[in-house]
Order: sequence, then structure tokens, then C-alpha cells
Amino acid sequence: MSENFPDYVDVDYEDGDGEDPEDYPQIQDKIEKAIEVTREGLEAYENPAVMWTGGKDSTLTLYFIKEVADRFDLEVPPAVFIDHYQHFDEIHDFVDHWADEWDLEVIYARNEDVGEYVDEHGLEPGDDIEIDELSEHNQHHVENILEYEEDEFPFLLDTYVGNHLLKTVALNDALEEHDIDGVISGVRWDEQEARADETFFSPRHDPDIYPPHDRIQPILQFDEAAVWDAFWNFVVPDTVENFPEEGYVPEADDDLPEGVEQADIPISPKYFAGFRSLGSEVSTEKSDEDPAWLQDLEGTTERAGRAQDKEDLMERLRDLGYM
Repeated sequence: MSENFPDYVDVDYEDGDGEDPEDYPQIQDKIEKAIEVTREGLEAYENPAVMWTGGKDSTLTLYFIKEVADRFDLEVPPAVFIDHYQHFDEIHDFVDHWADEWDLEVIYARNEDVGEYVDEHGLEPGDDIEIDELSEHNQHHVENILEYEEDEFPFLLDTYVGNHLLKTVALNDALEEHDIDGVISGVRWDEQEARADETFFSPRHDPDIYPPHDRIQPILQFDEAAVWDAFWNFVVPDTVENFPEEGYVPEADDDLPEGVEQADIPISPKYFAGFRSLGSEVSTEKSDEDPAWLQDLEGTTERAGRAQDKEDLMERLRDLGYM
């Protein structure tokens, strides 16, 4: 245990080491493990929070948290939503709606210094930001941590500097401000090579990089198909009135059971519209016309519609605290 991390936390950091989704062959196996990890995460940490992007993985994770908290009389922790200023409007609407429906406390993590610069100069995505006009905090990250040597960088999420300042710095500042010791996130082994070696409890204890905390990762064992299986056969039937208890997989947003509308379902409308992965508005495109769960999940890449699909970049960003 790191001297910078509370000694009240006693978890197995090797749980899941060397495993992959095939070690949990049935959907029930995956769900049982998710419940186990979620419960331990809620019980072991004093100030946990859940990362919520409005995407399918983090929303599934949030569902497990709500169910486990209700079953074992535990508190639902706050959700941290990283507002990087380049979201689809539908993502904001989805998060606001379901935060209200589920009575969630949401912490909006923003790099407000960058946001104020963008507003003051009327910038659009792709316009340049002058580094020496940012706060000392942001300049330190760009020049000393990233070792970026240019005088400016583009206001784009899917770049090394942009992603770090708009996501990682915003997240780490929120963790420090709210004294969060455990971050429950919806990363999966199969999603990217950079996440393939993660364990269910992953330490992030170096105070020179991020506020010391642990990552609790209940759905590592899910693959993309299993996420949708869980939604349409467990999550939606359990949470949506008038939805068949035995589950149902719709073929479009107008193919829903009688009495059910798309807005009733805790799945972003972007997935109905053909998006499989949700990034920034300016760099993410739909991967097909069919809803995400009906696309070729095995034969195509999940993040194909996103500009940022660079493993080297992901590895470096994760070393600095990115999810």
C-alpha cells in the first residue's frame, strides 16, 4: 500500500490479473462478478464516485451501483461527468434527464480555465489556444508533464494536449476537490489494447501524477455484445415500465413495446442512431445506419467512428490519469 493512500482500503489489486472476457463465459457469470466488485467498491472506500459519460458502459456500471446499493443498504455515490465542451447536445440531455430520474448527485468536472479562454476568444473546435495565456496550473501540465514544446495547441478533444487538459486535468482536479478515494469506471478489457491488462481494483497512488486513488472496474469482463445483452435482457426490463420482463431487442427506435418510448429507456439516443462509441461531436461519426447493438460487433471495430483510436496515445494518456 502506498504511503500516500489511506490504509483503511484493503482490496486485492491482483483480482482479474491475466483474465479476459472468456473467463466469464455466460452473461450471468459476468453479472455476478460485476455485483461482487461493485459491492466491495462501495464498502471499501469512504468517498467513492462513479465515472459517467452517458455512454453504454458507464451507464451499465451505474445500474449495477444502484442495484447493489439498494440490495445491500449502501449509499449511491456521486457521478462525475467530465464536461469537455465538445459533447453532443444529446449526451448532456441524456445525463440531465437520467440524473433527475435516478436522483443522482452529479459532479461536473471541467477545465474552466480552458473553457473561459475559449468563450472569451470565441473559439471553435480546431482553433488554436495560446499556452502562455492559460493558468499556471495548465501551463505546468502542458510544459512540464506533457513536455509539449509548441506555443499553442488546437482546441480539439482528440489530441494529446487537448485530451489531457480537457479530460484528465479536469478529472484529477475534481478528485482532489472532492477527496475521492475510489473511482468506479466502466472500462472493459476488450475495448482497447491499453486496457487489456487492467485488474478489477487498480491503484493510482503516485501524487506527482494524480490525487492518489483506486480505480474500481466492475465490467472489465464484459465485451461489447455482452453489454447490449445485459441492457436489453436485464437493465431495461428491470427499470422501464411496460417493457417485457423476458427482454426484447428492438430493431429501431420505432420498434419498441407498446407503451414504451425511446426517452423511457436509459440508453443514449445516439446508439439508436447508429453510433457505437461516443466521443466528441466534432470527431465522432456513426458507424452504420443500424442501431449499435445490431451492427457487426465481432467483425468491425467498436471505436471506428472516432478520430482518436491511437493505442500509443491512449497508453500515454492513461499513464497520466486518463480513464
